[in-house]
Amino acid sequence: MADRTTRGLLAGLVAGLLLVLTACGGDDAGAEFRGAVLDQPYTVPDTALTDTEGQPFSLAKDTTKPLTLVFFGYINCPDICQVVMSALASAMTRLDASDRSKVDVVFVTTDPQRDTESALRTYLDRYDPSFIGLTGDIKTIASVGKPLAIAVLKGEKLPSGGYEVVHSTQVSAIDGQDQVPVLWTQGTSAAQFAADIHTLLGKES
Repeated sequence: MADRTTRGLLAGLVAGLLLVLTACGGDDAGAEFRGAVLDQPYTVPDTALTDTEGQPFSLAKDTTKPLTLVFFGYINCPDICQVVMSALASAMTRLDASDRSKVDVVFVTTDPQRDTESALRTYLDRYDPSFIGLTGDIKTIASVGKPLAIAVLKGEKLPSGGYEVVHSTQVSAIDGQDQVPVLWTQGTSAAQFAADIHTLLGKES
């Protein structure tokens, strides 16, 4: 986990953002901060999944950076997953070296039957080799996602013989207190992600 000083800074920033967003109201509310600040942050479960090296990885215990962005998706996703992952990858290139060192991006597969550890690694390397990929059995993945308001369902079979996977599409921010105080929608751009990350890390964007 992040050190106590960083945790306090992030908690203070999120609390301040919440006050600002609550006070503003109207169409301009949150115009400078794209993420949605939660009144009651989600608590991250400590259940371990498996990373692309075959090692246990818990979103609570093993997220050691001050900020971790988590997206649940799958390799064969025809549209949304690619858009979100591309935006996150581009956002990382917009950060300076100091900020980039404080952020991890984690991709949790919602299709473990097809998304093997090696397939996940190959997929994520196309976006950013530092991105962390997690898999596991579907029940465990669903149990990790549930407290974060992530739904995971196996969808209809496709004419190709494959199948769709229905999943929530938000990006979750995990802070040093193993909580999710901020969410971003699938439509968030790379520039918006980068600006919000600057804000959450305590820098002016």
